[in-house]
Amino acid sequence: MPKYSSAQSLQDGLDVRPQFSRDGAVVDIPRRRMAESSVDPETAYHVIADELMLDGHARLNVATFGTTWMEPQAEKLMAEAADKNLVDRDEYPQTAQLEDRCLDIIADFWNAPEPDNPIGCSTIGSSEGCMLAGMALKWRWKERQEKAGKSTANPKLIVGANVQVCWHKFCRYWEVEPVEVPIRPGETTLHPEDVAAACDEDTIGVIGILGSTFDGAYEDIAGMAKALDKLEIETGTYVPIHVDAASGGLFAPFVDPELVWDFRIERVQSINASGHKYGLVYPGVGWVLWRNEEARPEGLVFRVDYLGGDHPTMSLNFTKPGSGVVAQYYQFVRLGYEGFKRVHQHSRDIAQMMAAAIDGMDEFEVIADGSDLPVVAFCFKGANTTSGKPKKDSYAANVQYTLNDVADWMKQGGWAVPAYNFCADRENLEIIRIVVRNAFSRDLAQMFLMELGRAVGRCDGTGEDAGRAFRH
Repeated sequence: MPKYSSAQSLQDGLDVRPQFSRDGAVVDIPRRRMAESSVDPETAYHVIADELMLDGHARLNVATFGTTWMEPQAEKLMAEAADKNLVDRDEYPQTAQLEDRCLDIIADFWNAPEPDNPIGCSTIGSSEGCMLAGMALKWRWKERQEKAGKSTANPKLIVGANVQVCWHKFCRYWEVEPVEVPIRPGETTLHPEDVAAACDEDTIGVIGILGSTFDGAYEDIAGMAKALDKLEIETGTYVPIHVDAASGGLFAPFVDPELVWDFRIERVQSINASGHKYGLVYPGVGWVLWRNEEARPEGLVFRVDYLGGDHPTMSLNFTKPGSGVVAQYYQFVRLGYEGFKRVHQHSRDIAQMMAAAIDGMDEFEVIADGSDLPVVAFCFKGANTTSGKPKKDSYAANVQYTLNDVADWMKQGGWAVPAYNFCADRENLEIIRIVVRNAFSRDLAQMFLMELGRAVGRCDGTGEDAGRAFRH
């Protein structure tokens, strides 16, 4: 076994030398290659746990849409199901049954035509759901083109400039041309008429977003459908809609039940959502459903018999952990409709309270106030203009620091805060975004606001505790 001196270990950074008050705990453990011998489990645990202490605290991460808190009972169920591979339905029939029940529940509040016979599956997350839904759009388009005797050489997918990166991945991986529709000046979501204008006979579908990654805004799915109805009447071109409801699909049905965005719209052929966002489950589990068998090509389904039974499977990844599905079912059972509504309404209330406080500051103006998803997005006061240039004599026109500077100071207080430029066509607009999730309490919100005030005081050089206004 290679020997290293302490000086060498420190110099090359390859080895870890844990030291605990027990025999056998003083050893050299290589960082980037496997050691020749074993260590006891407690030593291995502490070596890794010590490193993980350097990570940020997940509850203070307002950048992520992912769930960062679950009840101990849910965590216990996830641990007990961690060794179950959901694809092995013959060996784990009850876990498979829970997946089917979740699909029934989701199909019901997405208003599927046959909620007792949902066409869909769980996924590792929304990205896998998007890939499966995108393939279905492409296959059905190809069938329509071949039936009409038309070319299938140039499939196109209509997306907004604000679309999540997984759709660009889909287009690249499955050789589809992305047609990126610009966002109109001063707006943050797609305009329905712009979507229809971008379509032609090579269009496999349109992606509507229920909860933008950039600012949490819902797109006008019903408006898109109406514009595409008009297009079909005028040109004969049929274009289906897939709703990317990664964030909003397990949020809107509870707090915005009157909003029509789902299978109530006939043109909506498929929907995906992330259970690990507002489905209130730890990463990673997602869901994808199709309107009916016709919308989901049979070619996407494979039948396998080498796990002990003949079962259909539909996924990009063969192995699929059962723990996320079990946790999702727990949340449905535990909270019920009233509970989901209560949790999500609380998140929206907190977001709107924070938005009002931030909008009242001299430095900032809010561009998303939590009225859709419980997301707050804000910029320097005077920066949100249709021209992309700050208003004359505004704070934005004269500020000597950036929102990235603010985010850096927030990090000193333990908060993970994203500062970034908005999507293409509005890339001159720099914003900060706050995602409010379950267990983000009013107390945490107040602490965030105080830290934001302190960060501004440090950035503008006043050295004042600008957070004092939020203490009460």
